[in-house]
Amino acid sequence: MKKTLLLLAIATLFSCKNTAQSSENNKTQESIKTATPIEVPLKNGMAKAYFASGCFWCVEAIYESVKGVEESISGYAGGHTKNPTYEASNTGRTGHAEAVEIIYNPDIVSFSTLVDVYFASQNPTQVNGQGPDRGSQYRSIIFYQNQEQKQIIETKKAALSKKLGTTIAAEVYPFQKFWIAEDYHQNYEKLHPNNSYIKNVSIPRLKRFQAKMPEVLKANH
Repeated sequence: MKKTLLLLAIATLFSCKNTAQSSENNKTQESIKTATPIEVPLKNGMAKAYFASGCFWCVEAIYESVKGVEESISGYAGGHTKNPTYEASNTGRTGHAEAVEIIYNPDIVSFSTLVDVYFASQNPTQVNGQGPDRGSQYRSIIFYQNQEQKQIIETKKAALSKKLGTTIAAEVYPFQKFWIAEDYHQNYEKLHPNNSYIKNVSIPRLKRFQAKMPEVLKANH
């Protein structure tokens, strides 16, 4: 009996501890949404923007097909932990979403157009995922670096909601930090064209976007 009570006490202790940790993580996660945005300065005339929209393999390829985008990098953003890994973010407990860093020439493509690309390349009403990818790590987030960008995002989001007559799933976060994903994730669609996910999910998603916005595509796409 004593052993049973002891085990119950230990279980309760760890349960309470886990609940407290979860509550603390939730508070930390909520504080990220109200933080002061960090603005990334231009470098060699190039700007950076950050988006989360399901699997980063798909999103990286979509943005790299857009005129004015020099590079798209896969990574993690929007969470409360440091140095997230693919395995850790996939648990949904780090708060991070798979995201991309877009390095672009603002003289060729505007932030406003990048937001248009964002909404045109996804199912804007799907919560916590895109297509077959489900979970908070695949949720949609648009990150803003200043109030002007926030206003652009909110205006376009509201207009799309009105057009579709439904709620738009994308969250709007102040940008804090982008963590670059492991090397094997970079340029994944380009390097693994015969991968079944790439053939059946990623490439069809890319083609759907390209059909919607042919005017923004690079000449070779």
